[in-house]
Amino acid sequence: MRVHYLRFDVWLSLALSVLISFIPVKILESVLPKQYENYVEEHQVADGDIGGVAGDEIYRAQNVEDLLSHETFTVISPGIEYRNKGGGYHGGIYMHALTLPSGEKIAAKINIDSVKNSGDSIYSGEATLPVGCIVYEDLSQDQSFLGQIEFKEELTRKDFYIDMLGNGGKVSQEYYTETPITLAQCITVIIAFPIIHALGARIGIFPYFFGPIIKKKEKVVEEDDPINNK
Repeated sequence: MRVHYLRFDVWLSLALSVLISFIPVKILESVLPKQYENYVEEHQVADGDIGGVAGDEIYRAQNVEDLLSHETFTVISPGIEYRNKGGGYHGGIYMHALTLPSGEKIAAKINIDSVKNSGDSIYSGEATLPVGCIVYEDLSQDQSFLGQIEFKEELTRKDFYIDMLGNGGKVSQEYYTETPITLAQCITVIIAFPIIHALGARIGIFPYFFGPIIKKKEKVVEEDDPINNK
């Protein structure tokens, strides 16, 4: 097996670039927590609103007919069954295959933060799902999504889904901060690496990446120069 080693100038430039990348990381780590607090506030849903906690006044739907005949509603699910029937991503948002008390299955966006459980744990008793409403959309146009959510069982209806998310559904702080920090670090390394190597080559401690090509071009120009060839 052939083993390849990085040149000294390459790994040293890369190492220095990684060290420099910790500067924007430290800056983001001090800024993002406050931004996350604002993000959480923006994604708080009031009780009774779509995606919010469903009170006793919200209609308890039993079947598809109940869903279609009420502007807003909720569904009572045993334990965490509403999360155990599969799901998939549609438009970048995860949908669960929600089983209604009637046994019918409908795709549903669910704000987990607004689910209220009655029992000693989320695995026992009943779960009152958030306030929801019908959103008409032809889900059959998204075959990738159907391939995910119908992995276990087929949906009863594909011409609409249930929105129990509304403006809720916030992500964790770790997930919220991880993406921009990783992106900032990668971009910094990509920008810093060629700059550091070019500076090292200019002061003579690193070889030029494209030095031989430049010298070859200069030699060709000199050979074609009619004044120098006289």
